[in-house]
Amino acid sequence: MTAARQALDQSDVDLVLPYVHADGEQEVQRAFELALEVRNLGPEAREVADRWLFETVVRVHRAGEEAPFTGLKPAGLDVGPVIPAAERALDAGSPEPLGDVLCGIVREQVERRHRHAMERRTHGGDGVPAARAAVEAVLGLEVWAHAVYRQLMADPHEPAGAHEHE
Repeated sequence: MTAARQALDQSDVDLVLPYVHADGEQEVQRAFELALEVRNLGPEAREVADRWLFETVVRVHRAGEEAPFTGLKPAGLDVGPVIPAAERALDAGSPEPLGDVLCGIVREQVERRHRHAMERRTHGGDGVPAARAAVEAVLGLEVWAHAVYRQLMADPHEPAGAHEHE
């Protein structure tokens, strides 16, 4: 959104094109041209044109990620700790702020999920329902750990979800 706003303010579509996949570039360029034309028709037209361009850019960006477009989100939404940590890492020129946050989250999840599995395993001999809960907790930990591993080992140059059906 910031790049799209800057692109409109500076009449320079190139400021927003890096945020969309090459396949969507023409659509964004055309939307940008139309938005620039309509913005001059008054404040209401400017507001509609800007919103339409923002929605187009986000929709095309999401399509490039093979993700659904669910509409524009209001600024200031809580995005959790990871995106701000990634931004701090980029600003600092060091991966440490992001690594520290991610390692902490993974460690907390490993401990929580392991504790849950161990608690269920302790009562696994208390009949079929307890044994079933133990199996679900153990498999839940293992499947979760494998999914985290696969995500961490994924090639950053492949599209998201490229190997989800393996």
